Amino acid sequence: MPEVSLKHKIALGLIPRIGDINARKLVSHFGSVEAIFHEPYRNLIKIPGIGSGIAKYISDRSYLDTAEQEAEYISKNNIRTYFYLDNDYPFRLRQCDDSPVVFFFMGNCDLNAVKILSVVGTRNATTRGREICDKIIGGLAAGHPDLIIVSGLAYGIDINAHKAALSNNLQTIGVLGHGFKTTYPAVHTFIAKEMVKKGGLLTDFLSDALPERNNFIKRNRIIAGLSDATLVIESGIKGGALITADIANSYNRDVFAVPGRPDDQWSAGCNSLIRGNKAVLTECSDNIEYFLNWKPEKSKPPVQRTLFSELDDTEKLIYELLMKQGELTIDTICRSLEIPVYKLSSQLLQMEFKGLVKCYPGNVYRTG
Repeated sequence: MPEVSLKHKIALGLIPRIGDINARKLVSHFGSVEAIFHEPYRNLIKIPGIGSGIAKYISDRSYLDTAEQEAEYISKNNIRTYFYLDNDYPFRLRQCDDSPVVFFFMGNCDLNAVKILSVVGTRNATTRGREICDKIIGGLAAGHPDLIIVSGLAYGIDINAHKAALSNNLQTIGVLGHGFKTTYPAVHTFIAKEMVKKGGLLTDFLSDALPERNNFIKRNRIIAGLSDATLVIESGIKGGALITADIANSYNRDVFAVPGRPDDQWSAGCNSLIRGNKAVLTECSDNIEYFLNWKPEKSKPPVQRTLFSELDDTEKLIYELLMKQGELTIDTICRSLEIPVYKLSSQLLQMEFKGLVKCYPGNVYRTG
């Protein structure tokens, strides 16, 4: 099939009421993407399953205009476009019938990497959930330095998974429920920029798309489909993490879940998955390695924490204050040291990566 222009690739994904599955059927019917937009309305309405409404949308040239504007934005901002007929389209996503016809990626990692794991969970993560997330990802990183961690950049387990990956020198990908002109939640802007340097950000929405509820439900299919397996760490009986797990199961992908106490509302979803044989009970990284038959690479000596003498002046002040006080909120640190909050947030994140401090619910920090 001849090379498809970027404009037509994007436009195909914009046509309302078609969806990713029917879009593929249209390309197969006409033989090319461009032919769809050149077909007269009178011929389109004769195609089974199309009808007058969808035929009218296809005949609307405004989608090509919108796609052309998006193509210009993509070209200017070093964004990569993946179309389902491209040779480098992620093979795991290619196996999913409803994977995006076209999506956009900003970053530097291989979406066809050998090992990719999705990690999802509640936005209201507990201290226990965060610690388990750190432990499992740290354990996997020790034997699998080529592993990529995928999550959704949301509050709670998502952002903790991204941080844990970066602090263990793993690449990590955030799948967004909006376009690249927005970062949601805004407080994760700094770490999102770090992820672009070591991993990336991925979305199937246009650059100016805003974060809407249905978008996040839709993006879950990418989180599930891009990886070998999905790990659920803390989830209520309802929520996005369980939706992602269900999608992963529908793709015949492995699902792992960390169990919790019977009366723990934040583990009710995980317990339900395990009880219904929809997930493998998982307590540590060894469980995932064994079930996926991932042979650990030769372990490397653990990286020593940065020596105190190597810290800059601001890091020394923060570390000394936390050592003295035990734990403090970011607001208290800000007031005590008179450091602007934007600068302090960046500094604390870098100290997390070095293993000097840890962040707990409520933006409470302690020494690592």
